[in-house]
Amino acid sequence: MHRFSGTFEHATDDKNRVAIPSKFRDVLVGLHQQALMVTRFRSGDRRCLDVYPLSAWEDLEAKLLAKRRFDPRVQQFKAVDVSGAHECPLDGQGRILLPQHLREYAGIRRDVVFTGQIDMFKIWDRDTWQRTFDEHEKIFDQPDALGELDL
Repeated sequence: MHRFSGTFEHATDDKNRVAIPSKFRDVLVGLHQQALMVTRFRSGDRRCLDVYPLSAWEDLEAKLLAKRRFDPRVQQFKAVDVSGAHECPLDGQGRILLPQHLREYAGIRRDVVFTGQIDMFKIWDRDTWQRTFDEHEKIFDQPDALGELDL
């Protein structure tokens, strides 16, 4: 099974490239994927980048095409998520170039954190990730909320 899990810290280089963590590259090799779709995402008021293998992105596109085209929520989602998407091929060293509009959206400067999300992963500015993690970790203070997840 090919799944993205774990948290990894990296840094962008002077050319705005970032190395994909080796564990994530191994997943991509298993999926026979050499490029990624990178797009915008927001969790509350914190922005990051969603990163999909092309096969997972195509699955998302198929689901969107099956939705009602004129549903305002579908239009809003496409306006943010699909319009911001950019295909990023991996270079020979396992790096991708993060487009300027996506770096600016997510507030990415130099230090980034990759977080696995099973079928895709996210790239966060390190400080933004720490604040988000601290907030999300509070779910463990709410046993009822955990129970509602039915895991």
